[in-house]
Amino acid sequence: MNIWRCDEHHSESTNLNGYLNLFKYHFPSCVFPPVCPKGCRQRACTDSGECCHPQCLGSCTVPDNDRACAACQHYYHEGRCVEDCPLGTYKFEGWRCITKDFCSKVHLPDYDRFVIHGGECMSDCPPGFTRDENRSMFCTACDGLCDKICDEKVIDSVDAAQSLKGCTVIKGNLHINIRRGTNIASELENFLGLIKTVTGYIKIRSSHALSSLSFLKSLRYIHGEELWEDMYAFAALDNQHLQLLWDWSQHNLTINAGKLYFRLNPKLCMSEIRKMWEKTGIKEKFLEGDFRNNGDRASCGSEILKFISNTTSSNKIKLMWDGFRPANSRDLVSFIVYYKEAPFQNLTEFDGQDGCGSDSWNMVDVDLQEDQTQNPGVTLTMLKPWTQYAIFVKAVTLVDRQRLGAKSEVVYIWTKPSAPSMPVDIRAYSNSSSKLVVRWSPPVSPNGNSTYYLLRWKQQGEDRELYQHNYCSKDMKIPIRISATGLTELEDTKPTNPETGGREKAPCCKCPKTEEDLKRNEEDIYYRKAFENFLHNAIFTPRPPDRRRRDLFGVANATSIHTLLAGNWNLTEGNFSDDEPPRQEFSFIEKKVKERSTDIGGLQPFTVYRIDVHACNKEVRHCSVAAFIFSRTKAAERADDIPGPVTWEHLESSVFLKWPEPQKPNGLILLYEIQYRLGTEPEKHECVSRQHYRKHKGVKLSNLGAGNYSARVRATSLAGNGSWTEPIAFYVNQVEQSNYDHYLYYIIIPIFLIWQNQFVNMQLVCNSCTLFTVYVPDEWEVEREKITMCRELGQGSFGMVYEGIAKGVVKDEPETRVAIKTVNESATLHERIEFLNEASVMKEFNCHHVVRLLGVVSQGQPTLVIMELMTRGDLKSYLRSLRSAENTSSLPLPPLKKMIQMAGEIADGMAYLNANKFVHRDLAARNCMVAEDFIVKIGDFGMTRDIYETDYYRKGGKGLLPVRWMSPESLKDGVFTTMSDVWSFGVVLWEIATLAEQPYQGMSNEQVLRFVMEGGLLDKPDNCPDMLFELMRMCWQYNPKMRPSFLEIISSIKEDLEAGFKETSFFYSEENKPPDMEELDMENVGAMENVPLEPSSNLQPLAPSMASPQQCAPASQGSSTPAGPSSPPSSPSSTDKHPLSASAANGPSMVLRSPFDETQSYAHMNGGRKNERALPLPQSSAC
Repeated sequence: MNIWRCDEHHSESTNLNGYLNLFKYHFPSCVFPPVCPKGCRQRACTDSGECCHPQCLGSCTVPDNDRACAACQHYYHEGRCVEDCPLGTYKFEGWRCITKDFCSKVHLPDYDRFVIHGGECMSDCPPGFTRDENRSMFCTACDGLCDKICDEKVIDSVDAAQSLKGCTVIKGNLHINIRRGTNIASELENFLGLIKTVTGYIKIRSSHALSSLSFLKSLRYIHGEELWEDMYAFAALDNQHLQLLWDWSQHNLTINAGKLYFRLNPKLCMSEIRKMWEKTGIKEKFLEGDFRNNGDRASCGSEILKFISNTTSSNKIKLMWDGFRPANSRDLVSFIVYYKEAPFQNLTEFDGQDGCGSDSWNMVDVDLQEDQTQNPGVTLTMLKPWTQYAIFVKAVTLVDRQRLGAKSEVVYIWTKPSAPSMPVDIRAYSNSSSKLVVRWSPPVSPNGNSTYYLLRWKQQGEDRELYQHNYCSKDMKIPIRISATGLTELEDTKPTNPETGGREKAPCCKCPKTEEDLKRNEEDIYYRKAFENFLHNAIFTPRPPDRRRRDLFGVANATSIHTLLAGNWNLTEGNFSDDEPPRQEFSFIEKKVKERSTDIGGLQPFTVYRIDVHACNKEVRHCSVAAFIFSRTKAAERADDIPGPVTWEHLESSVFLKWPEPQKPNGLILLYEIQYRLGTEPEKHECVSRQHYRKHKGVKLSNLGAGNYSARVRATSLAGNGSWTEPIAFYVNQVEQSNYDHYLYYIIIPIFLIWQNQFVNMQLVCNSCTLFTVYVPDEWEVEREKITMCRELGQGSFGMVYEGIAKGVVKDEPETRVAIKTVNESATLHERIEFLNEASVMKEFNCHHVVRLLGVVSQGQPTLVIMELMTRGDLKSYLRSLRSAENTSSLPLPPLKKMIQMAGEIADGMAYLNANKFVHRDLAARNCMVAEDFIVKIGDFGMTRDIYETDYYRKGGKGLLPVRWMSPESLKDGVFTTMSDVWSFGVVLWEIATLAEQPYQGMSNEQVLRFVMEGGLLDKPDNCPDMLFELMRMCWQYNPKMRPSFLEIISSIKEDLEAGFKETSFFYSEENKPPDMEELDMENVGAMENVPLEPSSNLQPLAPSMASPQQCAPASQGSSTPAGPSSPPSSPSSTDKHPLSASAANGPSMVLRSPFDETQSYAHMNGGRKNERALPLPQSSAC
């Protein structure tokens, strides 16, 4: 082993207390030694590469010389390095050898001189040894525990007794005088229980807290070197509750000198004193004068009560004993039964008792029976199964010196076994595609000594959504499923540090990541959210309609074990289609094992199984409730391969490909991929969804040119891609041109007529309202040369999003960091136009809390949209990053002021969109962005629409909808208004309070849809401030009219917003300040408050119209302009009258809404729901 070598080194000796102590080495300048030749193996070497002596460490000056070492491998002795110290010398300080004389002269401050033990000179004897009395420099083994000698002490409290903890010998006398305290007996046993010897005498006086001296359980000798009153080695005076000295059948005590003295112990019988006199070997005469006034209040002549019978069950013991009949029956008051758990049969009735009321025994009072001829008895209940109990009974009598008492001996009885508690710490992992390894820990309460385990497992179906989604869609990503591997395989091994290459190797550098690794990391990040949502839906029980809290174990534990063991559990789905899971009935399979681990074989590859483990007891034939776990097997190789050949049928200018599906795939086949090519041309790809294949059993490749083609197919399952099939070849014939001319005549002419008609209609509407609009470059156009892409940020709705640098897009900034949105190369014309239309919509937005458009690059390919860069990503990811590393149930929430600030910024951006007559339709934390300075802004306008033409936007078709964020009216009727955005805003507040948990966790989308439409609401999050939850509840009013507007929301919390909000917000801007108007006609206001609830009504707070000239104009000038979300209700007197606004410093004041603290009629306020009322907006408070 090589270490660094120093050019110069010398040693000097130092003295400690006048004695030679140790050497000190000085290393003025150190350098690393050369690498030694392989022939030296583990030895050091000289600078020239010659091998040193095996006892050298680090380096040497002369090869193979134990006197020329820089340091020694083992020990240093008289200038040489040796493997062990020679005879007559001793190891010292772990590196040198010294003589006995040298060791006798070495000592440290406050320590005795060093000792010699085991060939080593050390400061003290090791544990289990003590200094030899005859030879102080050597150690001798202790007989049992080594003695700890302590000076005499007066024990008048528990604290004083604590100072003698661990003492075995009291050098002097022991005085005990404890008058009060709690749990005295156990505390004294803990601190004084090791005392074996007292060299003087023991005096126990006025210790009213003691009922027994069993706490001195190790006391064996009282030497009596000093006696009390020069006569007594043991004295007990005035101990009012002392009843027992020791259990002399198990305790030995020897008094070498002196006598006993007992006075004024009214509960201590003389029989106990005589036993001590006899057992301690005192040879002097027993004098009655030394034992006065003892046992005055005790039944010292007690009769022995005998138990007649006992009947036991798992939690009860029924006892009967002989009746006790004193001479005067009125002297017998009752019986008391004492019992407690007793692992060992070594208890007396006084164990755990003291005179202050502390008693470890449980007591049951038994009243006397009216029929004196019947034997008394009692039933002890609420006992533990399979537990040994110590029991005795005592008669309660009117005591005097002439009356006798009665009590039984301590007996020991076992309760019967019962069903054990459930196993704990169950875990499972897969080591193959057909096997799971299950392990668990034993139950906390086995309740018997004959325990085995019942293992039951059942296959689980895949999630319903996997059957419904079309994973060929560009909006869908293939979900990741992970098999349960490696959970306990490394339990008995230690992890290897990947940063080092082994004990003898230098540190290793990290290898750079390959492109494949980087791509895999990006996919992992993208899939993480989808996988987390799947886990929530797969593990948690769906929420019941009555909105009670869900209980994971409610179903399992509510079922008795008899039900669990009787028959199989079947899972029936009912009617199904290609979009639903097939009707499957999976049965439980059972297995009995004695060990705490087992293998389950014969399983399907890459399939989830539920595994239940019951602990059972043979003696009672009962089992515990199940501890269960879900685990997935590993994927099987080639299980996803297409089993048979790919066939084809030739059609006119097309080919229909057929292939069989895998018989036992890894979980579920999600899609098929086809790669085909014409000759040597680049390959083309075709994706076939699961639904399409189930319907057609193949795919049709259309619009193929003439020539020779090759094609191959592979399947993709939950475990990933299968193997490609062998390529097949087919030929497509040339189609005659005349047929094309015939088709063109019927296709092109109608398209031209439609386009011409569409072009005429476009003159009446804006350029962004039709599919066939051509984007015209304007002042937003940016030259492509001014844009530099730096790195990928993620996948957007149309294509990849990059971070980059733009020049001259922001005034007074030469270069600006921006986000660059692109459109996929494979995008259709329709998608490209929609991409530019989204950018055109954002041209009209100029709000600090809405993500800004900075420019468009429409000339050339690819098309680019330049956006404001939000460096901290979307709000959902940001909130989840605030979660603590540990998986705790109570997450650390941001301060209330920070949550209110986020709410204000989001509401301000939404108020701006509302004022510009836009409805977002997809407001959620994932669509809000967080800037570098932590300001939250509205983003992702892929679903935003201009609704200037109409009051509402109705979603057509069967597109995907964010149902967990949608309002009841949007789910029921497809209606989207600003009030539905307010509902979504309430869900965003819930996401902020939960650090982006999934709303309606554990429910499927269908269940959420029904739950919300039936009036269900989200629960209050844990640790959520009341003020924030009240604001959520206002946003979730079932009646849209009763929800606050975004301006009203800001007004209610404006006092808690930061000062900078006034300078940048739309709320405090001149755009939001209504013009000066005449005084509001209060009669019209009253009429407005009684507007009936109709689907077409949309009462909103008054705000000025911010429509830009570029917005869509009405389709017909002849029709009146419909009222937008910000328009006042139509009435003759409200056409030109508006409320006066407050000052800009305090923000606008909203008065066109009925008061929220006013209770309105049931129909008007709730739309038919009972037991609801409009709640006032939560007012901000200084906090």
